[in-house]
Amino acid sequence: MLLDNSLKNKIFKEVSKIPRGKTKTYRGIAKKLKTYPRAVAKILSKNKNPIKIPCHRVIRSDGKIGVYTFKGKRKDKMKIKLLKKEGIQIKNNKIKNLQIIKTAYQSN
Repeated sequence: MLLDNSLKNKIFKEVSKIPRGKTKTYRGIAKKLKTYPRAVAKILSKNKNPIKIPCHRVIRSDGKIGVYTFKGKRKDKMKIKLLKKEGIQIKNNKIKNLQIIKTAYQSN
């Protein structure tokens, strides 16, 4: 799995487009960029600018929030807190009403 700067820039650009209160899946981003979901996750785990590149808005395709890495440490509870602050409902580490959220963002 080649993780070059070109792919990194494309992933960061795609994630920066996700509006507040919406989510997109690792799989959806990977499919659009013709790569693998794990490549997306690996690159996002190295994100040094979570304000500009809101990687907390990227979730697993099964609706679970997935792992969140902040400053090299796993911070899943922080991801949940950020998503809830944006109005996304979460129960048992899973996004409620996932289809509505996915459909709203994917139509853009």
